[in-house]
Amino acid sequence: MKILNTILPIVMMVMVMATSARGETCPADNTALPEQYVETYRPKKSERLFESRTVEREIARVKTLLTNPKLAWMFENCFPNTLDTTVHFSIGDDGKPDTFVYTGDIHAMWLRDSGAQVWPYVQLAADDEALRRLIEGVIRRQIKCINIDPYANAFNFGPTGSEWMSDRTEMKPEIHERKWEIDSLCYPIRLAYEYWKRTGDASIFDDEWLQAVGKILATLREQQRFDGNGPYSFLRSTDRSFDTLSNNGLGTPVRPCGLVVSSFRPSDDATSLQFFVPSNFFAVSALRKAADILATVNGRMDLAGECTALASEIDAALMEYAVYDHPEFGPVYAFEVDGFGNHLLMDDANAPSLLSLPYLTDVSAKDPIYQNTRRMVWSESNPYFFKGTAGEGIGGPHVGYDMIWPMSIIMKALTSTDDEETAACVKMIMDTDAGTGFIHESFHKGDPANFTRPWFAWQNTLFGELILKLIADGKLELLNSL
Repeated sequence: MKILNTILPIVMMVMVMATSARGETCPADNTALPEQYVETYRPKKSERLFESRTVEREIARVKTLLTNPKLAWMFENCFPNTLDTTVHFSIGDDGKPDTFVYTGDIHAMWLRDSGAQVWPYVQLAADDEALRRLIEGVIRRQIKCINIDPYANAFNFGPTGSEWMSDRTEMKPEIHERKWEIDSLCYPIRLAYEYWKRTGDASIFDDEWLQAVGKILATLREQQRFDGNGPYSFLRSTDRSFDTLSNNGLGTPVRPCGLVVSSFRPSDDATSLQFFVPSNFFAVSALRKAADILATVNGRMDLAGECTALASEIDAALMEYAVYDHPEFGPVYAFEVDGFGNHLLMDDANAPSLLSLPYLTDVSAKDPIYQNTRRMVWSESNPYFFKGTAGEGIGGPHVGYDMIWPMSIIMKALTSTDDEETAACVKMIMDTDAGTGFIHESFHKGDPANFTRPWFAWQNTLFGELILKLIADGKLELLNSL
């Protein structure tokens, strides 16, 4: 369970965060003078796991553009955090790049997190061979992981086993955790596709890739459950109801309708109704990207056709089963459905989420149903929307009541078409760092100093991605007005 951190990694990371390259300590709060934002809180150069000349140039460029000293300071701390602290690059036994990515304070590689953590660097990879090879290594490692077990969500550095080996499911020593989540198969496709488009390197689409595609298609088809419950089940001895599945490990019942079961959400919490809508939208987008690769690179029109057909089937089912006519907001996308007519109306901060649909899927930000959904989930109609003196945003049952995930605030900004709304989101992120210069998993709605996970690389890098996007979109004046 991601919220359970061991003491040693926390202590080590707090020491890194609290020490600049010159050994200066972290300011106590957000009232610090601008001069105190001069020194970076990145690890010393000798302690960074990977350094990209292109990323360093980009940091320097952005710092010259931003006039708000705290914003520039936080960007420098956050944007390279994945490279500084979580990537482990090597050359595999096959002579090809291999990159293992920690999620941060948990020393395992989530397919979702690793794909998201290196995503913002792909746009720079064509001009940096070392960075390109690093990302190539992530993709190759992800493909190998899928071929080990397409139902697993997180993997070990090697066949070492993990604390979850006692889970009653088909565990292997290479697997850290085996929670079936659709998005675990979507993030690697998204990353590989963007990498290919940006760099032109198609070497990653080899026999191992074709094997992984076969496993992805088979798994998604199995979890449509037209032919029974499929081979997956999961039980864990735990005091958290969201950490295991009901009905002897099969989860709540569904009626097959074309949608795909996701036993767990991107938060690694169990779904209540197993057709998890955001990830089904993500699957549509990922399958269409896979079809493009298979047709263009591999010449496998048969597999491309299977991907396209499955994407169309899921898409049609979403339109039929995932839309709910809300009495206040009109037609909205439900968070989860079961095919029997039941709809769960909420959102969770972890992406894919309903809020993040235009960021991760083919759903347009201008889609009227999405806009209705957006208003619903960013309101008290969402049971996991919290608002307090420190800020407002979406959380989830993974951390619990009154804990806001900055990821939701960043996603709101990434999918916004309103400058005032975007500026408010960026300011809220800056105001809730608790003086650390980094983004945390969650913070209490009334006290930013009450936060979880001091070292969570995904949200740090995502914040850097947001700032780069706003600058590229011509919003520098907006940022400098903060």
